[in-house]
Amino acid sequence: MKKLEQTWRWYGPADTVSLQDIKQAGATGIVTALHHIAHGDVWPLEDIRERKAIIEAAGLTWSVVESVPVHEAIKTRRADAQQYLDNYRQSLRNLAAAGIKTVCYNFMPVLDWTRTQLDLEMKDGSKALYFDWNDLAVFDLFVLKREGAERDYPEEVKTEAKKRFEAYTPQAMELLNANVLMGIPGERSIELDELRESIREYAAIGFDGLRRNLIWFLSEIADVCEEAGIRMTIHPDDPPYPILGLPRIASNKEDLQYIIRSLDKPFNGICFCTGSLGAGIGNDLPDIFDAVKSRVYFVHLRNVKKDSQGNFFEADHLDGDVDMYAVMKALVAENQRRAEPIPFRPDHGHQMLDDLAKTTAPGYSAIGRLRGLAELRGLELGITGQ
Repeated sequence: MKKLEQTWRWYGPADTVSLQDIKQAGATGIVTALHHIAHGDVWPLEDIRERKAIIEAAGLTWSVVESVPVHEAIKTRRADAQQYLDNYRQSLRNLAAAGIKTVCYNFMPVLDWTRTQLDLEMKDGSKALYFDWNDLAVFDLFVLKREGAERDYPEEVKTEAKKRFEAYTPQAMELLNANVLMGIPGERSIELDELRESIREYAAIGFDGLRRNLIWFLSEIADVCEEAGIRMTIHPDDPPYPILGLPRIASNKEDLQYIIRSLDKPFNGICFCTGSLGAGIGNDLPDIFDAVKSRVYFVHLRNVKKDSQGNFFEADHLDGDVDMYAVMKALVAENQRRAEPIPFRPDHGHQMLDDLAKTTAPGYSAIGRLRGLAELRGLELGITGQ
């Protein structure tokens, strides 16, 4: 049976996890991006080729771009959006010219994935990423002071948030603010005033407007993607709920089906992230995968554990609320129908063992992901029998 392609996210030459480390972990494909290029600027062909050469010199393959960020001017369809759209189209052409044709992206307003704590200690002493609605409410109500924020939280959350805000030290508040405003790991954080202005802008756009802007964006790059053989894969919202008054449009089965149907072209695909979708209380992941599997071109395998309030931490890859066996079984079956194997990567991982003393991008230490990849590889082998 044909096996899935095992890939690994790498933040480039400055990453403390080296390409040699990745080879030893057993991955063959690299998922990376040119983080030194400002959002909205063209990715020069020479920079792409240089990065690709570094990867290939290590005996690996640049399999997926994650990600070519979509500039806020495009997401909001501002008056200056066209120049950023033209730049995006050229970046796609340049990637295709270098033979890199699977692109992951997201359409989350302002912030990338959001967590309130980056070092939740597990029972075994390892550390995990954590999202807590009570702490988000602390930030929203007492730091951001967003107008109308109190309407977005139940009474028990507002009561707990007030209690925590009064008890937190200045250092604890500074850490919470930094976590929420982190933006994309390895790049710049979001400024508080910038976030406030974006919230006002997106309030006028709303859920339906952001949906329209996404389909407009995909329509505008469709010709380049089709001519160059590019496959775009949208990453689900993380967490899959509106936060801080910002709309979310890729959070569940209905959202993903809408995206596919609204521009029903083969290039318009999905990055199936079990962690992001798994954080949604009503999300049935095997059912979602079955609904969109023909357009799944990239997979993130990660697990989460949720409580009744919807708070969640990132669990071991095979030990969470996500039925990873059912997901992997469906993924393996779909992979057999493909001419090329579907790339997946172990998404995030606990900080553990020697990595507890190291500084790494949150969620992207080596050993936790190594454990995850080994477990997922074993799960696939158990299903295929080969």
